[in-house]
Amino acid sequence: MTTPNPSPTHSTWTGMVPVDDTALAVTDTGGTGVPVLYLNGQFATQGYWRQVLADLGTRWRHITYDERARGRKSGRSADYSFEAAVRDVDAVLAARGVQRAVIVGWSYGAVVAAHWANRNPERTIGTVLVDGAFPHDWLDEAMEQRIRKLFRRLRLIAPLLRPTGLMPRMSAAQQAESNIELGRLSRERELGPVLDAITVPVRYVVASGTSLGSKGDEQERIRASLDAVTVRNPNIQVHAKVASNHGAILKKDFATVAQAVREVAALDSADR
Repeated sequence: MTTPNPSPTHSTWTGMVPVDDTALAVTDTGGTGVPVLYLNGQFATQGYWRQVLADLGTRWRHITYDERARGRKSGRSADYSFEAAVRDVDAVLAARGVQRAVIVGWSYGAVVAAHWANRNPERTIGTVLVDGAFPHDWLDEAMEQRIRKLFRRLRLIAPLLRPTGLMPRMSAAQQAESNIELGRLSRERELGPVLDAITVPVRYVVASGTSLGSKGDEQERIRASLDAVTVRNPNIQVHAKVASNHGAILKKDFATVAQAVREVAALDSADR
């Protein structure tokens, strides 16, 4: 296990950051630019952000990492809870010596980003939430059963995908429980107050159409819950709604995500 040694030089650092009973694979491009921390989708990897980073360029300090049991290197853990994911944000920023950052999250990572920004406003320059963190009661008993069934089916191809880093090194039951926990945290009574209390600039980039496991217009009805959020909290705005779907948004609309990052960072500069 490698313990990082933050350096002010503009050189990319890759290594393992210890946290709790595991360690996370982290990449930090370094430099003196505005730090941006990227939070992945629930079972995705840091590689998904490649095009966003390229669009923003080298004037920014990009920090990406693979969550517990994700990617090829991040270790397994006894704890895959949402609170563990929030603690991992603290661990990565502390290990890299970053005091304030723009926090960008996609899907599950958007919910983590919203919670972290609410709890740490003094450390959050601004937040970009990419097709996630919509307060909507989408989880019921029938949905729980659909989730469990989906991950039981994915179990059949898991052995082929895990060596590539495209499938987490978690059991089907662990993946299902993580997704169900997300549904509980996404309920209006749970996520609504978190979003209402955020005091830093938040910009949403919203996808269109379906996502893995959704049916019909389910995903669009979930996204519609954002309208009430923007009315209640003037710090939160929709930067753009794009044509690509949930799974393709970072690939097809990376330029829009990058522009949202520029916007929240510019707001911080203006305030200063």
